[in-house]
Amino acid sequence: MIRLTGIQRHFQVGGETVHALRGIDLAIGAGEYIAILGPSGSGKSSLLNIIGLLDHPSAGQYELDGRDVTALADDEQARVRREKIGFVFQFFHLVPRLTAAENIALPMVLAGVEPSRREERVAWLLEAYGLANRAHHRPDQLSGGQCQRVAIARAMSMSPPVIVADEPTGNLDRHTSQEVITLLESLHAAGSTLIVVTHDPSLGARATRQLHLDDGLIAERPLPDSPAD
Repeated sequence: MIRLTGIQRHFQVGGETVHALRGIDLAIGAGEYIAILGPSGSGKSSLLNIIGLLDHPSAGQYELDGRDVTALADDEQARVRREKIGFVFQFFHLVPRLTAAENIALPMVLAGVEPSRREERVAWLLEAYGLANRAHHRPDQLSGGQCQRVAIARAMSMSPPVIVADEPTGNLDRHTSQEVITLLESLHAAGSTLIVVTHDPSLGARATRQLHLDDGLIAERPLPDSPAD
């Protein structure tokens, strides 16, 4: 499903070149549950942004479902992103002036889904994620856990095969964090490919595969109870 070959990403900061990614080779199969871990500045966000088609690599090739998406034009990249990838962020990234229902519907509005289908899908997601009685509440009227559930429902509105979660529990208390990760894992159990970026080793240990980044390079380590290849 996802194949990265020789992916590099570098930035100019003043007169200095910062090498965020130094040649990443990575294959992720459909339905996998991957945790990406590493210290601050290791390249986790840069890798996530490239996988999520939020950024272009400086060098290398990215194939998604067998298609080279490395150098897509912005409009085509946005279309593929809407159809293929759902995003869950640490700080939710909900639109403050929109209600929970309107935030969930937003990807479908941008994709041109007809209103009757949008309304049906939003109603189902609100009910499925325990938000039916919060449909008309704005983000500032919701708890952190409710905001993250709205964000997950929004991520699933177009039924994408890949869910990318960037520190999805980093802004939540322990109890709410457990609820959120259980919900994400239920999506994986239903067939979604789940990629979680986290600094929390206990959260990373829940994944079936861990990828450790350090200084823009990746080293895959099996879990203690998993046999090495």
